Amino acid sequence: MSSLALTHARFRILETIRIPIAVVGGAFFPAASMLFFVVPFAGDNATAATFATASMVMFAVMTSSLFTYGVGVSEDRAQPWDPYTRTLPAGPGASFAGRILSGLAFTTLSLLPVVLIGAFFTAATATWTGLLLAVGAVILGALPFTFMGLAIGYALPMKAALAVAQIIFFPLAFGGGLLSAPNQAPGFVETIAPYLPTRGAVELIWASVGDFHVSATSMVALAAWTVAMAAVAAWAFRRDEGARFR
Repeated sequence: MSSLALTHARFRILETIRIPIAVVGGAFFPAASMLFFVVPFAGDNATAATFATASMVMFAVMTSSLFTYGVGVSEDRAQPWDPYTRTLPAGPGASFAGRILSGLAFTTLSLLPVVLIGAFFTAATATWTGLLLAVGAVILGALPFTFMGLAIGYALPMKAALAVAQIIFFPLAFGGGLLSAPNQAPGFVETIAPYLPTRGAVELIWASVGDFHVSATSMVALAAWTVAMAAVAAWAFRRDEGARFR
């Protein structure tokens, strides 16, 4: 199964990089946000730049997860190749695993410009231990958005999936406090942020690279969102499977 999953992942990666703008586009918005908002306004302050870079990392993860999985899965479902792969002896598991692996590859690509800009154009600092912890935090923080993207992709046609991903993206980013320094968002944002997955995810990264203590409420909410989105994604996948082979 592992070799089949890697084969599927390789196919999806090659399919995507044949359209370079699809790769560049996923990394552009977070990198542009770093250049236009973080570097000029917080770049000289080590603490502020570190937290802002961490926020933009989560911003990139959310962008990649929602659009790579949400729009990408929906687009693939409309093509004859996707239902064909589900009829192969290996079953849908290898294709599904390959999709996750390819998505992780492109998520990593979207993070690199943010991290490099933070390293070379700001005063952001982090220890090697902090960076290793941040990798784990990114993986955990990406889970609810990965499942959310999969749920959107398997439940909706492409045009609807694109619209839904766009509609929920900014409220989650702003409401979770990704566009503000820790504990410095407007009052109503600070009120709702602990209950959104973006806040729990970014708090894990803030705590990894800086002096920040995570909120128990945010962690419980992050876990609840992860479980809920996994359940919705599984339901959407099973419904799509049933509709194709009914």
